[in-house]
Amino acid sequence: MIRHRLGAISALVATLALAAHAPKAQAAAEVHKLSLVLSGMPTSVDGGDFNKQIERYNELQLNSHGLEGLKQISFAWEFDASLRYFVRSNLAMDVGVGQLRTQSKREYLPALLQDVTLRAELLSVPVHAGAVYYLAPFNQGDFQARAYLGGGFLSLVGNKALVEQVVSNGDSVTFATFGRGFRTAYVSDSPGYYMEVGGHMFFASRFSIVLGAVYRSAVIRNMLDRDTRQPVLTSDGKPFTLDVSGVGAKMALGIGF
Repeated sequence: MIRHRLGAISALVATLALAAHAPKAQAAAEVHKLSLVLSGMPTSVDGGDFNKQIERYNELQLNSHGLEGLKQISFAWEFDASLRYFVRSNLAMDVGVGQLRTQSKREYLPALLQDVTLRAELLSVPVHAGAVYYLAPFNQGDFQARAYLGGGFLSLVGNKALVEQVVSNGDSVTFATFGRGFRTAYVSDSPGYYMEVGGHMFFASRFSIVLGAVYRSAVIRNMLDRDTRQPVLTSDGKPFTLDVSGVGAKMALGIGF
């Protein structure tokens, strides 16, 4: 009996010793083959002939009457949703669609019950398709960080450059200063390209974080009048060009599937 008890105690001690020295299970960073990436990007905007048009209107119509002009378009937010699919451990394909929209607005109150509102708006819908190359990962516990380089092509659709003036309760003096209300809108589509660099951080979760910088070449040439569909020319007789190129800071959330 004593021999059996000693054997049982020895077996129990050996089991506890093995359990104490067994490696502990540790969570690892999750890198999903397919992810939905939602991003917001503050970005600079060139503007092209659109800003020149705003500047010309300011000089001819507003500055000559001692009024502060409309600010040119130089900044916008671009929001984007894309699918990122790893075809290899260090190479992913990325396709998606976004929206870049911004406006400059100024209101004037020339007299009691009179209101003049001037607005310039820029809209572009970039559709992109490209590739992302990942460098060697840095691992620390359940965290993984990977630097990446990317780039691809853009299809710029739904582009619109709008300038409008709304005059409420105007009189002869108001019209002499500001002119009457008007609305012009130019549209066209165009190809482009983009390049990006940044870091992708993975956790022990389906969620990941992307931080990077993006350069976008997006020049829309030969804009058309939205109403007549006729080509629009600049003051010196050249085709009107809308330039939404710029550099932005990418902040994105990845959701793995």
